Amino acid sequence: MKKLIVSSPCFEDGGLIPVKYTGHGEDVSPELVLDDLSEMAESIAIIMDDMGHPIPAYNHWVIWNIPAIALIPENIPHGEQVDSLGAIQGCGYGKHRYRGPKPPFNWSHIYHFNVFSLDCRLDLPSTARKKDLLAAMQGHILQKSVLAGHYR
Repeated sequence: MKKLIVSSPCFEDGGLIPVKYTGHGEDVSPELVLDDLSEMAESIAIIMDDMGHPIPAYNHWVIWNIPAIALIPENIPHGEQVDSLGAIQGCGYGKHRYRGPKPPFNWSHIYHFNVFSLDCRLDLPSTARKKDLLAAMQGHILQKSVLAGHYR
């Protein structure tokens, strides 16, 4: 199986995340492009974590049941249900939405957008958190890729 490649026209892998996609800007999710997505994929899940936070891999966003599409649009709407995609957003950063980078004290943090292609849709309530999503994905992950960015 080919390796899933995740990129974004908004920033390069390892590059600076533009202010628009942060808590200091519009706080909207960036567009994500998935190359070599498995033909067997039924859905996509995304987990975005702050890797520089004192709490390891502090979660900013969890979303699942995105259709197996090659382009995840920018500015995913807030809320538990994302009707335009048929997806569900769980509790990340205490909210049902994307919460962009906003590290304290002008520190530079690295953020990982972990993207998973799955062989099914997941039956999880919107109250689910990262640990619940990770558990539900076990045995269903076809591909995984990470897009990293940093922000100060």
